Amino acid sequence: MSYSLSILQCDDLNAWFKRDENTDYSEEDAEMRIPRLALLISMLVICLCAWTGSSWGKTPMETIQEGTDKVISILKDPALKGPEHKEERRQKIWDVISHYFDFREMAKRSLGRHWRKLNPQQRDEFVDLYSFLLQHSYIGKIDKYTNEKVVYQKEVIDGKYALVNTIILSKNDVQIPVDYRLKKKDNKWMVYDVSVEGVSLVNNYRAQFNSVIVSKGYDALVEKLKKKKSEAKSEKKSETSEGEKTGGQ
Repeated sequence: MSYSLSILQCDDLNAWFKRDENTDYSEEDAEMRIPRLALLISMLVICLCAWTGSSWGKTPMETIQEGTDKVISILKDPALKGPEHKEERRQKIWDVISHYFDFREMAKRSLGRHWRKLNPQQRDEFVDLYSFLLQHSYIGKIDKYTNEKVVYQKEVIDGKYALVNTIILSKNDVQIPVDYRLKKKDNKWMVYDVSVEGVSLVNNYRAQFNSVIVSKGYDALVEKLKKKKSEAKSEKKSETSEGEKTGGQ
């Protein structure tokens, strides 16, 4: 089975790391493998998005496959095409993603050992900032997609954890391995990490976050994320105002 995927530019991912969630890495290591990852990471965004309906009883692979259908249907919906429907289209896609991603688990793993030092209020705040970072980094790039193909190879289930292996086929027939790591939560499979050619989304963020925390402290990381969120909202507001002006002419 194959689906249309997106090759999109990504500025946030730039390293390859081991899976251990409590391992720390240097800022220099975080810049090692950016070229292929920057090109490939957005290809898997669509595949990562799962359907908003019930996934009870579904295998990890079935959940990802059906989710791909749901997101692509949004992208192909004639009623949602065009710049005038951009925000509505992106929100629908993000609503789907939010039903499938375990942002709290991702945030926890991205902070590694630093997560244990946070109180409940700090953890909730960080999860909110982290999920917004993901939304702003990737959703805005999904509109630019071309026809790529994904082949679902196999799934490995080990208790409440699962690994789904896929291969993305480029137009030049280059095979790119993409692995999805899922965890069962309330009888539903949720994605907590994705790797492209061994490059982990969560481990990459962990390296970046750890670098800031070690050198400047946790509060500095929070302020940096808050600044990004504020800038993103201002940019969105500016784009909306500009669109309204254009539409009124």
